[in-house]
Amino acid sequence: MTTTDSVGPAGPGPTGPAGPSFADLAQRAADRRDRPAYGHDALITCDRLVRIFSTDGVEVQALQGLDLLVREGELMALVGASGSGKSTLMNILAGLDTPTAGAARVAGHDLLTMGAKDRLGYRRETVGFVWQQTARNLLPYLTAAQNVTLPMQLGGSRKGRRAQAQRALELLELLEVAECRGRRPFQMSGGQQQRVAIAVALANDPAVLLADEPTGELDSHTAEQIFAAFRTANERLGTTIVIVTHDQAVAGEVRRTVAIRDGRTSTEVLRRTEVDATTGHETVVAREYAMLDRAGRLQLPAEYTEALGMRDRVALELEPDHIGVWPDDSEHH
Repeated sequence: MTTTDSVGPAGPGPTGPAGPSFADLAQRAADRRDRPAYGHDALITCDRLVRIFSTDGVEVQALQGLDLLVREGELMALVGASGSGKSTLMNILAGLDTPTAGAARVAGHDLLTMGAKDRLGYRRETVGFVWQQTARNLLPYLTAAQNVTLPMQLGGSRKGRRAQAQRALELLELLEVAECRGRRPFQMSGGQQQRVAIAVALANDPAVLLADEPTGELDSHTAEQIFAAFRTANERLGTTIVIVTHDQAVAGEVRRTVAIRDGRTSTEVLRRTEVDATTGHETVVAREYAMLDRAGRLQLPAEYTEALGMRDRVALELEPDHIGVWPDDSEHH
């Protein structure tokens, strides 16, 4: 088998062929420290992001030192249960909210230092947004084509009216809803409305498209059409797309899924294509990773720790090519 993406060594298990020495590992660590941080090349960078809300003297910490890197051109999903902090993160990335502490940059914009005027320009030109509720995405008294041209007019586009109309039609055709160009929202199905909403979000050619539960009100068949529309925008226009959802099934629709738990990124699932060298048959394989913060902390998936009865503390062992993590069995000795 050959793979299109390289992966790290397998998890705890028997020691394989002679691996690197500890001196080699120390040298690698030193080499990594001398390299530029990957975050410098990321389109979206969140570093130890904190957001605290205060209500009637009670403080709620929605984000607790969250780290996130998104490469330009990615189509990825942020998955988390209600209260995990995913919607708070989305509002910060959209320029609708400001973090309490930490650092956040999107396409060169510092989200902590932007003034009101810059923030407005950022929302109009740098990010596009698709809400779960179609009523928040489309104006009911405008046609689909008029809804798509409106952001261009509000953003001060230099395109003339004819060029704006042409751009709107091209986007509607790309997302396979050109037949809706003269229809108002009430004359469209829910899936058609969401695809028009994606066209609206793409009108000013944003660097990033953010989508908050975009399929939450749709059936599974229609949801597949919406994800196909996101893939089309990502592949044909090169738009970086971040989808926020509580639905774990979304992992099968994107290349990378980052899970958020208790205000931090906890695990990441990467999907890669494996090609059989003999038959040429392709299969998609998913691998889960835990996110390691600057202090060396990581969150192990709950289903993993519960399956092995891990609580309070775990046993560790450093091997040449991996760290072993086992249930604490000291009480049995």
